[in-house]
Amino acid sequence: MDQFRIFVAGVTDYAIYMLSPEGYVSSWNAGAQRFKGYTEEEIIGQHFSRFYTEEDRLAGVPARAIQTALEQGKFEAEGWRVRKDGTRFWASIVIDPIYDNNGKLFGFAKITRDITERREATLALERAKEALFQSQKLEAIGKLTGGVAHDFNNLLAVIVSGVELLSREAKSPVAQKVLDSMERAATRGATLTQQLLSFARQQPLKREWHNLNQVIGAFEAVLRRACNESITFTLSLAPALSPVHIDATQFEVALLNLVSNARDAISDGGTLTIATEHVELGEQQIGQLPAGRYVKVTVKDNGCGMPSEVATRAIEPFFTTKEIGKGTGMGLSQVYGFVQQCEGDLALETAPGKGTAVSLYLPAMTAADGKAVATAACDSNIDNEIALVVDDQPDVLDIVVALFRDMGYDVLSANNGKDAIEILKRTPNIDVLFTDVLMPGMSGIVLAQEARKLASGIKIILASGFPAPAIAAANSDFGSFAFINKPYRSADLLKILRKAG
Repeated sequence: MDQFRIFVAGVTDYAIYMLSPEGYVSSWNAGAQRFKGYTEEEIIGQHFSRFYTEEDRLAGVPARAIQTALEQGKFEAEGWRVRKDGTRFWASIVIDPIYDNNGKLFGFAKITRDITERREATLALERAKEALFQSQKLEAIGKLTGGVAHDFNNLLAVIVSGVELLSREAKSPVAQKVLDSMERAATRGATLTQQLLSFARQQPLKREWHNLNQVIGAFEAVLRRACNESITFTLSLAPALSPVHIDATQFEVALLNLVSNARDAISDGGTLTIATEHVELGEQQIGQLPAGRYVKVTVKDNGCGMPSEVATRAIEPFFTTKEIGKGTGMGLSQVYGFVQQCEGDLALETAPGKGTAVSLYLPAMTAADGKAVATAACDSNIDNEIALVVDDQPDVLDIVVALFRDMGYDVLSANNGKDAIEILKRTPNIDVLFTDVLMPGMSGIVLAQEARKLASGIKIILASGFPAPAIAAANSDFGSFAFINKPYRSADLLKILRKAG
């Protein structure tokens, strides 16, 4: 018996100790001290429930363990246990009742083993299997949808062309109305097939190197218009962001899809944030991405969030939790397909009541990429001037942005003075400010005055439908800025730009 006690006391891989019938510790071995951190002097006479988490103690788990051992002859379980220093470990537990020669309960023998590493390995394997399953499932869906979309596009081409030809022949208002409806339906079908091709990674992309801060800034006015007045829209853009190799137009579509989804989640009010940052990823830390430096773009809302069973299917084509007619279920699918085509990946963080964050990881430009771009750009004007266009009328803003892009400018846009000031603060190298004079809140003249304080060398052009003398009469500082009357042509704009320079 003494040899057995010496043997038990010296075991270090298992915590082996005795409990009194009431659950108080009456013996302690080396393994128990190693796992739990208590010396024999500290723990003898203490109730074994102190090894359990607070949640388990409140739920009566220790008492049920002893009761089960008495009723069934043994208790076996796994669960979290707490060390002396407050840290947790995952334990495998066995409790056996011990009786004396007369059948009277003597106490309980308790054996505990730390299996935290085994549990982590099991969970990691399960996560890997789930990731592989999801990848294979999405790959299969992608092949199917890509084939269907390609064939459907061919059918739509016939329909669209046929409707166009028939519309020239149709004379009656009724026939023309029917043809118009058919044309709209065919156009929606074409849009849907493009989304399917994007998910299937078969959408043609015109990939170029872009700074995402500039792309987001140029598209900011559109993104803000996609939200309602009850939503607080914020940008958090990391400085000196590395370029990424993307199709800027498709990136804008992806971003608008994410913003639209976030808006729907907080339609009654909330905060929507678009953020950019650099991240260093380990091998397969996100999906199957190789280790390296990435630009991370996140669209986050503080809305209702998604349960896990919804989140796991969120990027599948046509899967939606919205009411019939409120969504196609293709928004997130398009984003996923696009980022995959750009050699990146998508990560979704969400939980009920905790909002949703969708992050896109895109490979950042490497030194080798930079040399290749610089060599290819030797004879081209890669350093385009940057114009900031401001107008509170969406249609006017869109057409002026198009005019400046046609003239070779990189264009940022805003639909009010306050947002324009924020863009000027985070983009100090803007060359031209083109702003409407009469806007709600901050006028174009006040914006121009503030712009000069932020960037002394910036060219400033004011535009208005009112004649210059009327504006000058109400604004003493008007004469210090270039001015163009609405409406104007691109030639007029080029002249005023040369004069402002």
